[in-house]
This record gives sequence, C-alpha cells and structure tokens, in this order.
Amino acid sequence: MKKYGLIGYPLGHSFSKKYFTEKFKVEGIDDSIYELHALKSIAEFPKLLKSTPELVGLNVTIPYKQDIIPYLDELDSTAAEIGAVNTIKFSKGKLIGFNTDVIGFENSLKAFITNCKIHKALIFGTGGASKAVTYVLNNMNIGTQLVSRLKTENTLDYNNIKSLDLEKYKLLINTTPLGTFPNVDSCIDIPYSKLTSNHFLYDLVYNPEETLFMKKGKMNGAKVVNGLEMLVGQAEAAWEIWND
Repeated sequence: MKKYGLIGYPLGHSFSKKYFTEKFKVEGIDDSIYELHALKSIAEFPKLLKSTPELVGLNVTIPYKQDIIPYLDELDSTAAEIGAVNTIKFSKGKLIGFNTDVIGFENSLKAFITNCKIHKALIFGTGGASKAVTYVLNNMNIGTQLVSRLKTENTLDYNNIKSLDLEKYKLLINTTPLGTFPNVDSCIDIPYSKLTSNHFLYDLVYNPEETLFMKKGKMNGAKVVNGLEMLVGQAEAAWEIWND
C-alpha cells in the first residue's frame, strides 16, 4: 500500500485527507492511502520517516513550509527560489521538495481577476504561503507590499495600513490563518470602510466558505474569493509530481 500524507500542526480540519480519500475512491485508486501526521515540532519528522517506510509523498502545511527545508535532500528550482515547500516527493532514497502552492494560486488568481489591470497588492502574512503568493505576483508584474504584526525594513505593520491609501492597492490577499474555523469571528485588522467595488479580496482560508475578511469586503462592494480552488489546484499538481 502506497502511503501519502500531510504534515503540519494542528491538522484537525484538514482539506487534504478528505480530498485525496475521495479522489482515490472516485478514480478507483485502490493501492493508495492518505493520512494526517500532526507534528508538534518539525524535529519529529525523522521519527515519522522511520516509523512509516511506506511513504511515497507528503504535503506540508502551516507552520512547516520553511522549517522542512533542512530535512530535504533537494529542492526543485521554484521551491528553492521561493524558500518554501508544500510537497515532498520520495524518489530513489531522496526527499525532493516542490512548491505547488504556486500553481494552485496562480491559476485561481488569474480566473478571479480576469481582464482587470492590477498594479499593486497587499499581502497579509509572511509565512510559506505568503512567499508563494509573492512569487506569483512578481511574475505577473504586480507590485507587492507585505504586511505583518511586526514592522521591518520591507514589511508594514497593521498600524501603517490604517493610514495607507488603499486606492493604490486593488488586490488584498490574506495568507494568515486568521478567520479559520472554529475562530470564525477573527480577521485581519484593516480599514474595511476604505474598500470599494474596485477592490479584490483573496483569502487563502477555505473553511468557512466565507470568512469575516470576505464578509467585510463584500459589505463595501469588493469582490471576494476563498482558497478552495487554490487548494484543489495545488493538490492535483502534487499528485502529478508524486506519480510522474
């Protein structure tokens, strides 16, 4: 039996297990199973490998998309440039890191902003998903500004946002876990009243289907989308890599 799985913490409401279990059933893939591996520390990763020799592929989620890299033998060029991994392929005794978030995000974003000229975007969060989003936007010639809790040379904090001219930033992307079930009453702290029908809000969170970030955006006329399509896209890209 081939074993695939997801590492991260916590994993109580994972998309991946349900998605791949259903995929295996529908497509008649009888020799494969997908399991969750909640690691409280990335230091537990070698123990997982030793105890589960049947593993042939893994997905990586919060908070280990960057921390996993030292445990890998190789990175493909995209993952190396981004500095984050969400897919691991087991190949000839080696662990090779890939980033399929890029594929899932780019395809879903292009469908979301079809025929719209966007020059600048705000990206909330600085983790592994944020790195993939930044990579895609740079390739699409959309300027990016990172926003986090702590202000740095290249990152604004949320206090800066309150005085920012949001008219210059038509695309706002949440890459943080804020608003994820069961904490549905939380969202990033921005001046939602400054949003208009010219704005696009993309939330990488997919559960709930409509986050508070999205609801507040819609109240002010903004177009909104969640991260489900991105997740499906990255999952299918991971499957192709594992079975190349």
